[in-house]
Amino acid sequence: MTNFALVGAAGFVAPRHLKAIRDTGNTLVAALDPHDSVGLLDNYFPEAQFFTSFERFERHLEKLRVQSKDPVEYVSICSPNYLHDTHCRMALHVNAHAICEKPLVINTWNLQSLQEVEARTGKRVYTVLQLRLHPTLIELQQKLAQEPADHKLDVVLTYITRRGQWYHTSWKGDEEKSGGLAMNIGIHFFDLLIWLFGKPEHSEVHLSQPDRISGALELERARVRWYLSVNVDDLPESSRAQNKFAFRSITIDGQEAEFSEGFTDLHTRVYEGVVAGRGYGIEDARHSIELVYTIRHADIVANPTRLHPMLAR
Repeated sequence: MTNFALVGAAGFVAPRHLKAIRDTGNTLVAALDPHDSVGLLDNYFPEAQFFTSFERFERHLEKLRVQSKDPVEYVSICSPNYLHDTHCRMALHVNAHAICEKPLVINTWNLQSLQEVEARTGKRVYTVLQLRLHPTLIELQQKLAQEPADHKLDVVLTYITRRGQWYHTSWKGDEEKSGGLAMNIGIHFFDLLIWLFGKPEHSEVHLSQPDRISGALELERARVRWYLSVNVDDLPESSRAQNKFAFRSITIDGQEAEFSEGFTDLHTRVYEGVVAGRGYGIEDARHSIELVYTIRHADIVANPTRLHPMLAR
């Protein structure tokens, strides 16, 4: 049994990490969040020490490192995006590995500095790229690998998920803290596209608003038109009629790639890989973070031949 600590215990994604720690047979000994609405800990690790002060939390982990026979070996990081870099560094400095939610960082230069801390401490920074472990998507990647190298696929990615007014008031709506829409809700899909179709060769942005962003990519094996939105008005009527407030679609040469199921245990699969020494690290996250950084700072261009269907209509 391995000891874990967790940062961001009151956050949206924390339950997936708590479940993964439990389901892999490990234990949580300490948790941190400035907010104390963390009663969910009782469902998983009621004996875990809880802190609202970062300084006291870090001091506790250091004390365990120095005085305990069972120090913390992994720190799971579920904090707001702009704090990921700091919390990864903290984990490594208390002689633990970091398991960090996406995006690993929001600025590209932080990748190199994290690698330097890895080299100094001998510990690793792992990131959560759970879509790469989805059985249907693994099959799709294997199928795509058989495509002729000179054939560029036509891909259309659409992801629309309703978010209320709270979203724009919270840190998620602050681009300096979240990295903006492309980083906060898009990083999962940009990593998936790169994993499936190869590294980016060209990128352009056709629309950029606080609640919608769209553009086109040229990858090694695909031309991609993409659209991301948190505006409920963008949801298809069919979704709203079924009281569904998220819509995700990827078509490849006009054929829908279906992967709406199979998400339940992906974080557990991530944790299994990490504790076995085969988790995804900094270099695995690099291309998608660099791509989104480029998208965030791109000028808007008019290219009617490459518009996503949501814009073309």
